[in-house]
Amino acid sequence: MKKWIVIILVLAAACAAGWTWRIWWPGNQEAQAGNRGALGLVERRDIRFTVSVAGEIGPAEQVSVRPEVNGRISELPVDVGDKVKRGDLLFALDDRDLQIEVGSRDTEIASAKLQLERAQRDYERDRLLFEQNLVSREVFENSKTEYELARNNIQKADKALELAKDRLSKTRIVAPFDCTVLTRPVSAGQAVSGSGGFNSGTEVLTIADLHEMIINAHVNQVDVTRLKPDMEVDVQVEAVADLKVKGRVERIAPQATIRNSIKGFAVRIRLRDVDAQVQPGMTANISIPVESADDVLAVPLAGVFTEIDPETGAKSQHAFVRKNGKFERRPIRIGISDYFYAEVLAGLNAGEEVSLEQPAEGLILEAASAAQSPAREARPEPGVRRAGST
Repeated sequence: MKKWIVIILVLAAACAAGWTWRIWWPGNQEAQAGNRGALGLVERRDIRFTVSVAGEIGPAEQVSVRPEVNGRISELPVDVGDKVKRGDLLFALDDRDLQIEVGSRDTEIASAKLQLERAQRDYERDRLLFEQNLVSREVFENSKTEYELARNNIQKADKALELAKDRLSKTRIVAPFDCTVLTRPVSAGQAVSGSGGFNSGTEVLTIADLHEMIINAHVNQVDVTRLKPDMEVDVQVEAVADLKVKGRVERIAPQATIRNSIKGFAVRIRLRDVDAQVQPGMTANISIPVESADDVLAVPLAGVFTEIDPETGAKSQHAFVRKNGKFERRPIRIGISDYFYAEVLAGLNAGEEVSLEQPAEGLILEAASAAQSPAREARPEPGVRRAGST
């Protein structure tokens, strides 16, 4: 038994020695180093750089429905989630007191008309008698005053009746547009106060048009300059898998605000062709296009290295191109970039492999001359640079 244990230990030691030799023997060290780092391929592709922000979806039109007069709810035919057509009844208040008031005002008007007729007869009679010097001026003036007062009383009664009818009309609340009921915090039979009171009235319902939805987003001050009204953006709804819709930038606030310790601007985005699955309160991720380039030579972003001259502060970029088991340090120029790839303006060719990590010092070959033949016609320096790692 001991013999077999000794044999196993010897074999294990031999395997370990062989593995160490493969790694550290000078003849193999270069090959191992060349394969150790990750490599990336220089190839043609489309580059899309976007800025992502999160926002909350809400209806474009949302109304808190409150009565204008005090009363008790007598009818409440709708509930949460109900779809209501424009002009349909939302709720009604008990109007018996107002009906009685309207009847009383009608009676007052009828009485005021009778008084006006009598005052008019007295006035016409006393005017004729005064012209014939049969009554004194005082009697005539008194008749005229009574007639004017009767006219004023009927005008006052007419206005009181009109006001009572207006309050009566406000006991029935109808939908101002096609809508969906979002909340209903009260029930039938509950007393409510009108919006003319000190507390702005009791909220009976919240309604909204869910066919028109918007996103309220808070965009960082660094990124808001890239937004313009009517710009089209891509929207992904978190709660609905694989649902992507288009949106249009509708408004950008003219003044910055601070939210969650970030200074930014409120932006309203209107959704197009709203899916029925999208509901108010859902979170949306908005992709704002910044720069793009189609079918350009591109290098993985991790393969772009940046150096800063300590004396001048000038930045230069380079890549390590794989060549005969080693890496040639080659100056490059890049254009726009996204989070994964950078556009190559000069220094690299399609099909070349670059190191995505800093190679070991002994594997770096300095280029004999900087490759300056442009991969495509140079463009002005773009405003966004995402490439480079020191």
